[in-house]
Amino acid sequence: MTIERALRAMAGLLVMLSVTLGYWVHPAFFLFTAFVGANLFQSAFTNACPAMAVFRRLGLLPCVPAPQSGQSR
Repeated sequence: MTIERALRAMAGLLVMLSVTLGYWVHPAFFLFTAFVGANLFQSAFTNACPAMAVFRRLGLLPCVPAPQSGQSR
């Protein structure tokens, strides 16, 4: 699993968990959903996310870009 896939999996899990807790436990958990969304938004532009550093330390590798069309392998 790559860092990017692990990050998307973790973000998806946290969003589902916080929405569930917001619905069943207390609406304040929706603020955590907003925090996860804001973190994903800023990391799209800065490529910086605390979870990515954790995943690197766990040994996950970064995603390798696909070759451009017309280039040989």
